[in-house]
Amino acid sequence: MDAGTETDVAQVAAAIGDPSRAKVLLALGGGGALPASALAAEAGVSNSTISGHLAKLLDARLLTVELDGRHRYYRLATKDVARALEQLALIARPLPVRSLNAGTRARALLRARLCYDHLAGRLGVAVMSALQEQDILTAEAAGTGAPVYVLTPHGRAELTAFGIDTERLPRRRASVRYCVDWAERRHHLAGPLGAALTTRMFALEWLRQGKYRRVVHLTEAGREGLTATFGVPADQLG
Repeated sequence: MDAGTETDVAQVAAAIGDPSRAKVLLALGGGGALPASALAAEAGVSNSTISGHLAKLLDARLLTVELDGRHRYYRLATKDVARALEQLALIARPLPVRSLNAGTRARALLRARLCYDHLAGRLGVAVMSALQEQDILTAEAAGTGAPVYVLTPHGRAELTAFGIDTERLPRRRASVRYCVDWAERRHHLAGPLGAALTTRMFALEWLRQGKYRRVVHLTEAGREGLTATFGVPADQLG
């Protein structure tokens, strides 16, 4: 049977709609791959129960599975899944904080986290704002009402000096992608440029992985570097 023109939104919504499966997807939102046992712990279910949840997420094409010998590792199927989760978080009500550990994790996610392969949270928004202030990015109006961000010639030179291979970045107009940050309700940098910038900051040890999944921490070198290189105000780095 030929595919129709409509998409099966209901199947995807049903797959995401279960609280345990939503926790699985969010745990994988940092772009990594995890075994079923780790995802069971994240979802708060048994190892025997998680298999059914993973099967539904695979069937909905929200996850893919990788085989490494006898081990199976799960990851988000595409970056679009991560973007969809970020957008759903914009309209979702916050979960109640029921423990000290949950509160600590929630605050850390608000400060700085990975949105698949790029930086998000207050830190991600601060970096995006600074890139505009430094004329590395410029925002242009579009017919849709949403802004279009463009990497300027000055910005391309600055990022090359920073160690990013800008020749590998798309040169077409509107190639700079962004997400609306669910916590800040402002834009953070996404797409190839967002990933390249985040990767470079990890390489320079400006960022390090946190205790909790998706959480990242800004190092002292990162604080100094972001202010000196991109003009991020010190009071926006906390």
